Amino acid sequence: MACRRARIPLHARPFLHFGFPMLQVGIDFGTTNTVVALPDGNGGTRSAMFGAEQVFRSVLCFWTEDAKAGQRLHRAAGPEAIAAYLDDPLDSRLIMSMKTYLAQRSFVETRIFGRRFALADLMADFLRAVATAAGLDPAALRVVAGRPVRFAGEFADDAFGAERLRQGFVAAGFHDVAIALEPEAAGWRFARSLTRPATVLVGDFGGGTSDFSVLRFVPGAPVAQIGHAGVGIAGDMFDYRIIDNVVSPLLGKDDTYRVFGKDMPIPVAYFRSFARWHSLSLMRGPKTLREIADVAKTAQHPERLRGLLALIEDEQGFPLYRAVSAVKAALSSEDSAVLRFAHAGIAIEAPIARSDFEAWIAPDLLRMGAAIDRALDAAGLTPDKIDHVFLTGGTSFVPAVRRLFDARFGPERIAAGGEFVSVAEGLALMGGAV
Repeated sequence: MACRRARIPLHARPFLHFGFPMLQVGIDFGTTNTVVALPDGNGGTRSAMFGAEQVFRSVLCFWTEDAKAGQRLHRAAGPEAIAAYLDDPLDSRLIMSMKTYLAQRSFVETRIFGRRFALADLMADFLRAVATAAGLDPAALRVVAGRPVRFAGEFADDAFGAERLRQGFVAAGFHDVAIALEPEAAGWRFARSLTRPATVLVGDFGGGTSDFSVLRFVPGAPVAQIGHAGVGIAGDMFDYRIIDNVVSPLLGKDDTYRVFGKDMPIPVAYFRSFARWHSLSLMRGPKTLREIADVAKTAQHPERLRGLLALIEDEQGFPLYRAVSAVKAALSSEDSAVLRFAHAGIAIEAPIARSDFEAWIAPDLLRMGAAIDRALDAAGLTPDKIDHVFLTGGTSFVPAVRRLFDARFGPERIAAGGEFVSVAEGLALMGGAV
């Protein structure tokens, strides 16, 4: 393992200590990115800066180094985690999409270099690093943390997810923690631009969830939420569709292998896990790797499964993630884009038409549209009663997503902005109103 001691650790930055009353902040702990919002001193908010960025990547990296007492476990978060991983991916463990597990009762712990980590432990490590990188002391803060309307996962327990989210903040040293809905928070930020009463639908698109709130704004009065709904699909699912349709077939998906003289389909579970970022690192377990290697021996195209093994064993999930995210972003402004990725004999240069991408995500768009309609039904309103629609989050740039709202409300009523910071800044505003 290459030595990383030359890096300046996150904890080397000084804390800013504040007297009472405690500093009110909003923290949007996201599947992909995390944002911290602070008071700006003028009744508004500002996003904390992490170097030149307003976002802090929601990732952790673990690695070990030899020491006199045995192996010493090191960890880093955010951009430091990505740098540590890229320095030596084979001997690192990259943890992504932690938020996706929050509402999954089946996820209790994971093992990292032989040590047990509960989800609250991982969140605590990450959230402490976020606070330190922003120059803040968790114990000196009052925080409003965001939660989705519906957590990600097929068997998500929303109440359990919200409580585990709070526990993660407490474990990180935040003692005064409140939880609020993310789309409602984004609405608080948008409300600052309104000068007359209005009914607004807010659509908040994250990495793992898409959430919708119907809010009523009256100048000088508290914001009133009158309906909400959500669905556990968003940007990560769109990434999944690209991998499932373009990458996985090159790695053995839909092929067969021989079992007692009969052709059997290669287990689809390999590719479901491979195409989901939060599951990919878990495939490095010896049992899974041995199973894939055994299947490859009699596979129709053994070289494809060997390619799958190489990507898993060589920790190529993150480079593939970046390539897929880049082509997805390009398809928001272009009619076609090329997915390029290469590793250990695997060379992918696949043109993707926007029309094909939209066909792949069509089932997800239907579920998003149904969630929008449920939010309206919960508010007892029809689309013509909505004065403004405010969209935030990276997935709101996808043209097919935008058309869901154009068709229901008309483009003239739709606004967007602060795609990556509006939830955190709204959370801070909500906290200041308590």
